[in-house]
Amino acid sequence: MMNGNRSNNPGESTENSFRSLRKSTYEIIFRADSPYGKFFDEILLAAILCSVVVVMLESVSSISRDYHDILYILEWTFTILFTVEYLLRLYSAPRRIRYARSFFGIIDLLAIIPTYLSLIFSGAQMLLVIRIFRVLRIFRIFKLTRYLGEAKALRVALSHSRYKISVFLTAILSTVVIVGALMHLIEGPVNGFTSIPRSIYWAIVTMTTVGYGDIAPQTITGQFLAALLMIMGYGVIAVPTGIVSAEMVLSKKMEARICPGCGHADHEPDASFCKKCGAGLGD
Repeated sequence: MMNGNRSNNPGESTENSFRSLRKSTYEIIFRADSPYGKFFDEILLAAILCSVVVVMLESVSSISRDYHDILYILEWTFTILFTVEYLLRLYSAPRRIRYARSFFGIIDLLAIIPTYLSLIFSGAQMLLVIRIFRVLRIFRIFKLTRYLGEAKALRVALSHSRYKISVFLTAILSTVVIVGALMHLIEGPVNGFTSIPRSIYWAIVTMTTVGYGDIAPQTITGQFLAALLMIMGYGVIAVPTGIVSAEMVLSKKMEARICPGCGHADHEPDASFCKKCGAGLGD
């Protein structure tokens, strides 16, 4: 007697096999919490770094001339491997369109396109250095995703301090324009300050303490003004850092004011208990 609960449909059995294969592929390629997944990602990172080194070596004329064939074979080997990997990601991804449009999906695609474009456009393979962005997967492999929270805190601090930084940059730009105009009048074209834009360039280089030395004041008045600008440059370098640091400290304090019980966040800086539910706010 045949068991009515058992399916003898070959199509259904094949479908189950493909579903199981797709799931296994997904576990290996997209997840790093399994031994096989971690091993795959470590091999992938090594291949990415090696491919970037190959591209860099190819840009050195002497190396490219002596080892052109080897570098060419290696480049196409890496490209084929990354192409297969990208197709496997598309095959195993639960939401293929979502992966293709994601940051890593776009980077994975851009990592293989330049080699194929080089068959049509000469020099397009130099764009392969974009593969270095794929090393960002190391955050997933070594369980460093918790640091993304700190990146979010920095982004919030930068967002909150954008108006102060804008005022600071406006003041700096106004200063270099004024000093540049003065140096153009004081030194003039004979000493290299041929125009106000070129003088502004000198003021920016001087204020940032870079000091290329391609233009330098020759008169006593110009040197005195340059000295003032150098001293000012040392003073303003720390201003943006101080602004962002203050916002980060304030953000940490605001996080401490969020009630762990009800989530209420509208508390005074010195409050010890939630004014909504009475729970302790901590230190």
